[in-house]
Amino acid sequence: MNASPNPLLTDWTGPFGLPPFEQVQPAHFEPAMRLAMRENLAELDAIAANTAPADFENTGAALDRAGAWLHRLGALLANLSASATSAELREVQRRMAAPLAAHDSVVKMHAGVFAKLDALHAQRESLALLPEQRRLLERLHADCVHAGARLSAVAQPRYAAIMQSLAERCTRFAQNVLADEAGYQLVLHSEAELAGLPPFVRAAARQAASERGLEGETWVITLSRSLIEPFLTFSERRDLRETAWRAWVGRGEVPGETDNRQLVREILQLRHAQAQLHGHASYADYALVDSMAGEQSAVRGLLDEVWQRALPAAEREREALVAMMRSHGVMHEPMGWDWRHWSEKVRQARFDIDDAEVKPYFSLEHMVEALFDCAQRLFGVSFEPRPDVLGYHPDVKVYEMFDATGRSAGLFLQDNFARQSKRSGAWMSGFNYQSRNRGVSRPLIVNNNNFVKAPPGQPTLLSFDDARTLFHEFGHGLHGLLSDVTYHRLSGTQVLRDFVELPSQLFEHWLGVPEVLQRHARHWQTGEPIPHSLVERLQKARHWGQGAETVSYLGSAWVDLEVHALTDPDGPVDVGAFEREALQRLGMPEAIGMRHRLAHFQHLFSGSAYAAGYYVYLWAEVLDADAFNAFVEAGNPFDAEVAARLHRHIYAAGDTVDPRTAYTSFRGRLPKLSPLLAKRGLLAPGLPA
Repeated sequence: MNASPNPLLTDWTGPFGLPPFEQVQPAHFEPAMRLAMRENLAELDAIAANTAPADFENTGAALDRAGAWLHRLGALLANLSASATSAELREVQRRMAAPLAAHDSVVKMHAGVFAKLDALHAQRESLALLPEQRRLLERLHADCVHAGARLSAVAQPRYAAIMQSLAERCTRFAQNVLADEAGYQLVLHSEAELAGLPPFVRAAARQAASERGLEGETWVITLSRSLIEPFLTFSERRDLRETAWRAWVGRGEVPGETDNRQLVREILQLRHAQAQLHGHASYADYALVDSMAGEQSAVRGLLDEVWQRALPAAEREREALVAMMRSHGVMHEPMGWDWRHWSEKVRQARFDIDDAEVKPYFSLEHMVEALFDCAQRLFGVSFEPRPDVLGYHPDVKVYEMFDATGRSAGLFLQDNFARQSKRSGAWMSGFNYQSRNRGVSRPLIVNNNNFVKAPPGQPTLLSFDDARTLFHEFGHGLHGLLSDVTYHRLSGTQVLRDFVELPSQLFEHWLGVPEVLQRHARHWQTGEPIPHSLVERLQKARHWGQGAETVSYLGSAWVDLEVHALTDPDGPVDVGAFEREALQRLGMPEAIGMRHRLAHFQHLFSGSAYAAGYYVYLWAEVLDADAFNAFVEAGNPFDAEVAARLHRHIYAAGDTVDPRTAYTSFRGRLPKLSPLLAKRGLLAPGLPA
């Protein structure tokens, strides 16, 4: 019997150019990707061999076009590996990690292409280039230099080997975390074990049990953030909270095949060697060169400024927690598995806020409508469901985006639910990105969340934090969908990493706009809008817990920077001990701890995008808090003039201009810190803004 044809070796003729998901098998990837790599090298060889004098079109624009097929294949593999994986797919991902990294090194170090690119870059001032063309030359050149194109002939093979080793280890790291998350379940059997859990948590735990094939009076707590955090918040069983908490913070440290601690050490050693080849004392120095911050001192200055304000706020919150515990006759000090539980009791007592009262107004269906409504009012785009277009999993919903003229302008895939074949967290990705140079007018953008699916026939109800996550990821999605650039390398979210979180964090603000809540936060049973009194209580409660939340985030950002700032080529002998000592020097309260610990810190070790860069969320929050104030100052959260500037200079511009220039073009000036401090409730008495 003949093997079925490989669908990845032909043009994707599905709707909107989507991959033929239903036909793709894991075995199809390797032959297709190896052929695409050979084709990509042929494209580069042709650029280098062109006897015409090097110019922007035959070098810069041609290089931007090269590798389009391989890019699409890589995007498909990455998306399926994160969202709908299998043992076979994980094996393909492991097997292809090193060859793909080796290919990337060959591309970035291609001597003939880089010689032409380098010469054009040196002449860019005199070439009469359009601003976007000049930016492309600068970014392509920076990519190649950052990847070793200027290293000696002796150093380049060593550098390529390092990148291959890193790719293999980062892939294993991510797969180990997924295995720990997918393999864990805390099974509850009795009413006593369910003590304190409101109906929405019980329903989610029952659904999780059903999805894992457990029948009868059984409930399951998984390591999905949308389930374990409510469990830690509401469960009255301190022993079970501790069990769940230890599993949550211990991901990546389970002895055996999925233990990531040695992998982390090896990744850090390889990154240090990578930085040294570039002449930097540490990986942090190397990584920050291509960022808005530019150097460690700028990052440390921001982290320290906010830390000095957040730590006292967290201490005030701890005092309130302890007082609440004492009022209930609980005499021990709060630990990590206690903090959320007692913080919620304080919140309920102070602000009369209960998630059981809030969640019925935040159905997933209504919040998706809110996303689309805000996008339409701000940017003139509309979204229409396309149930006829199939995604890669039955959970995926597909929407077609139309611009203000009614033109079809993109496809949006939304994958909202947690499952065992999907990694934790929330993220935006895509199957193809807008680029006139590559002939892509309609980007194919994906949002992934990890909400707990409601039982059949019931709506999925979100917490306010879940709804904020939904808005955050859609902000990233809009950054990709609204991209209006010529060159692929400058498209959408391919901006400097401490700018990439601005569009996502900024979009979160519209969730809290009262008129948005009144229009879309409607009770799933009665259809009644959320009461004004409840909105007022939510507004009053918005700063509660921000001290601890900020401290927890900053702990992870500090440890990330510290571990990547090491100048010892051997790195930490024991990454757990390094983490503990760094937090002790910082003065981290033990009961709060880091948001992400090193052994499961996927931002840092499943790839390099956020390595020495977890600070970017705070950096971008300075921008987003200041940016939303432009609407506040205009007196209208949907002010047409401000929204037009936001669209043009931030969401549509991609990386066509320097981020500082982009922000200044939108806001008229660089951002101020005070809006961030006000947003987080950290403008404490006696401290200057």
